[in-house]
Amino acid sequence: MKRFFQPVPKDGSPSKKRLAGAAEPGDGPTSAGAATGAGGDVEGRPTEEPFKFLTWNANSLLLRMKSDWPAFSQLVARLDPDVICVQEVRMPAAGSKGAPKNPSELKDDTSLSRDEKQVVLRALSASPFKDYRVWWSLSDSKYAGTAMFIKKKFEPKKVSFNLDRTSSKHEADGRVIIAEFESFLLLNTYSPNNGWKEEENAFQRRRKWDKRMLEFVQHVDKPLIWCGDLNVSHEEIDVSHPDFFSSAKLNGYTPPNKEDCGQPGFTPAERRRFGNILFQYRGKRMRIDYFLVSEQLKDRIVSCEMHGRGIELDGFYGSDHCPVSLELSEAVAEEAPGQPKPSI
Repeated sequence: MKRFFQPVPKDGSPSKKRLAGAAEPGDGPTSAGAATGAGGDVEGRPTEEPFKFLTWNANSLLLRMKSDWPAFSQLVARLDPDVICVQEVRMPAAGSKGAPKNPSELKDDTSLSRDEKQVVLRALSASPFKDYRVWWSLSDSKYAGTAMFIKKKFEPKKVSFNLDRTSSKHEADGRVIIAEFESFLLLNTYSPNNGWKEEENAFQRRRKWDKRMLEFVQHVDKPLIWCGDLNVSHEEIDVSHPDFFSSAKLNGYTPPNKEDCGQPGFTPAERRRFGNILFQYRGKRMRIDYFLVSEQLKDRIVSCEMHGRGIELDGFYGSDHCPVSLELSEAVAEEAPGQPKPSI
């Protein structure tokens, strides 16, 4: 759930082998590209999988670590999620000015960036975060970006950073992290804001994103959990004041197409395209920050909760979004063909 302030501006137990792209707190940064690791059976048993998830748009993770981290740490300790998905990390990728950037690593080539990196590493080396590995997908500047924290006892089969999962490149602005487990995919996205004006190319950027998301969910090869800041409210029940958001304008400007009119994230065009995605996806959904689950996983949903409330921003931990959690029941392993049932 996001609190509305003003019109949104344009910039609105694992194996010993380390996974590429994964950073353990206290370690140095890691290599870019898709991360792969050992998966499958251990002594004939399926690999243990996560079933408790938390998503949060931090609205600058570095600022949260400097001012709101103790309170957020208490929430994480209480909920004990297996995976934490973060959006709007707003920390720049490694690489000096004018040089190619590495979106999997934190910038540390200047005095300021080294100091900021140390703030991050200290925060992640303390409980409860020391129990997690971290994957980053970062923008070239302090803008956008995502992170995924996965408990060290869980081993994803693969971690990738592009809706085209065969690509080793990161999505522009670090907007996607996909973790593949044995029985499902976990997708963390920070969807681009629609913006207010056609001539600023924001509308086209969002149309292209929605088209790619639709293609992704149509061709996904495993049950999917999709979470993050999707930057769209699907129905009137998902906003506090539907009439206000439907008629919102920036400095009196009205787009030429009425489908693009209104508050970014609540225009008829965005809501219709998101509805098309949900029609293909047929998932559970809540507000602007979502957990969407495939039909195959819906019967395993134990709870889905928002952890903030009120205009006082209770439970927002300094961000303008509150955390949302999802808990699934543990998967029941299927018996192998011909395997005898244990006697009781």
